[in-house]
Amino acid sequence: MLQTQKRPVHIYMEANPNPNSLKFVINFMLTDEGISFDYPDQASTENSPLAHELFNFSAVERVFITSNFVTVTKKNWVEWPEIQDFIRDHIKKYLEAGKAAVQVTFDKDPLFDENDSETVKKIKGILDEYIRPAVEQDGGAIVFHSFHDGIVKVLLQGSCSGCPSSTVTLKAGIQNLLTRMVPEVSEVQAEGI
Repeated sequence: MLQTQKRPVHIYMEANPNPNSLKFVINFMLTDEGISFDYPDQASTENSPLAHELFNFSAVERVFITSNFVTVTKKNWVEWPEIQDFIRDHIKKYLEAGKAAVQVTFDKDPLFDENDSETVKKIKGILDEYIRPAVEQDGGAIVFHSFHDGIVKVLLQGSCSGCPSSTVTLKAGIQNLLTRMVPEVSEVQAEGI
């Protein structure tokens, strides 16, 4: 994991296709490239004091941390203009104190498994090279889950989780690309959305 150092913190906010999520973009990396952390509730935040603190805001429903941004999903009963500045200021103050957004170290690359079949390696490569950057632009992430009998299962995280347009993105974009580039793939399904 990248160590957060005391430095000037600049944050800007970006809307995305999920109206309940807002992307808080930071001027430095919070995690290693391609590594993401999705927190559906406060109980799951054992490795992220930042996510744990964000859940102290009653309006926060989900927190997602990757690359150089934090995506916060709000509850339906509140509007972004009511809370966005409080959340941005909290993230800024937390990072200005030199604290790490996520406290995890890996013994090996969590995205690579030497036991993967050639087909799975191709699928992971396409997800990483073509799909992950586009999904990250919208404040989310896509993570390979499994491949069996022609069906690729993926996890949609961050703003993609619960997004009204995620099914269209999954079928029209991701499935079309994978079935075209990897003949062994017949379908793509999302887990846990």
